[in-house]
Amino acid sequence: MPVATLEFEEPVAILLKEIQALRLMPSTPDRQTTIARLEARVQELRAELFGNLTPWQRVLVARHPERPVMLDYVDRLFTGFTELHGDRRFADDKAIVTGMAHFHNKPVFIVGHQKGTDTKQKIYRNFGYAKPEGYRKALRVMKMAEKFKRPVIVFVDTPAAYPGVESEERGVAEAIALNLREMALLDTTIVVIVCGEGGSGGALGIAIGDRVLMQEFAVYSVIPPEGCAAILWRDSARKVDAADALKITAPDLLAMDVIDEIVPEPVGGAHQDHALATALIDEAIARHLAEVSAMTSADRLETRYQKFRAMGREGHAFVSAPLAAASE
Repeated sequence: MPVATLEFEEPVAILLKEIQALRLMPSTPDRQTTIARLEARVQELRAELFGNLTPWQRVLVARHPERPVMLDYVDRLFTGFTELHGDRRFADDKAIVTGMAHFHNKPVFIVGHQKGTDTKQKIYRNFGYAKPEGYRKALRVMKMAEKFKRPVIVFVDTPAAYPGVESEERGVAEAIALNLREMALLDTTIVVIVCGEGGSGGALGIAIGDRVLMQEFAVYSVIPPEGCAAILWRDSARKVDAADALKITAPDLLAMDVIDEIVPEPVGGAHQDHALATALIDEAIARHLAEVSAMTSADRLETRYQKFRAMGREGHAFVSAPLAAASE
C-alpha cells in the first residue's frame, strides 16, 4: 500500500499515481525504465519539498497518520519488553505506556505516549491525551528505574494532556508539576526523544531529561497552533500564523538550546521508512546514553539542573515578535 501524501505533496502524488498506473500494465523493459526514472524523480521532489518545509507543514508531517508511534519504535529498538501497568492509586492510563526492556543488551526502563495507529487503537489510547494517572504511572516506573539504577528512555508524542473534567478532578496539573520536580532530581540517566507532537504540559510532564533529542520533522510547543490561534486571534483558522510565531520546529528549538540534537529522518519523513527512522533514532539514543551514563551522579544532576535553568535567559528569545504583539 502506498503511503498517504500530504496536501503540500501534490507534485509527488501525481507522479505516484503515474507509477501505480504503469505497474498495472504488462511488464516490458521500457516500462521498468520509466518506473525507475519516475521513482528517482519522486525522491528528488521529496528531498526538495521536505528541505524547505514551513512550520505548519512540519506540524502536518508530525501528525501524519502513518508516522511511527512509540510502540512501533519499542518493537524495533528493544528486546524483552515487559509492560508495567497502573499508578497504584486510580487506574491504568492507556495513553502512556511504561515498561522494562533491554537496549543493546543492557536493561532500561521505557516511558512514552502512545497515540495508536488505527481508529480502534486511537480511541483505546485516547489519541495520546494522557490523564493524571498516566503521569503518576510514569513517575512510579521512573522511581523504580532510580531504585535499580537503570536508565530511562522517554518517547514524547502527544497533542496535550487530556483537558476533560475528570482529568481536572483528579489533579492533572499537580501530577504534571510533581513529575517536573521529581524528574529534575531523579538519580538515574534520562534520555528523551520527541518523536511526533510534543504538545503543552502534556509533553513536558515526562520530558525532563539529561538529553532531549527531537526528530527532524517533530514539533514541540507550549500549545498546539490551533489553540494558540484561538486564544490570541479568536480564530483557529490562523493556525498557520501561530505555527510560524511559536517557534515549534526542531531547528528553532535547537537554536534556543531547548533540545540537544536533531535526529534526521528518511527523505519524506519517518512514515516513509519505519526501519530507517528507527535506525537513526537507535544511533542517537545509544550515543547519548553512553555519554550521560559515564558521568558521576552529582555531575549528571547538576548538568541537568543547569540545562533547564539556562532556558529563557538572555539570548533565548522564546517569544517571537508576532506573539508578543498579539498578547499586548
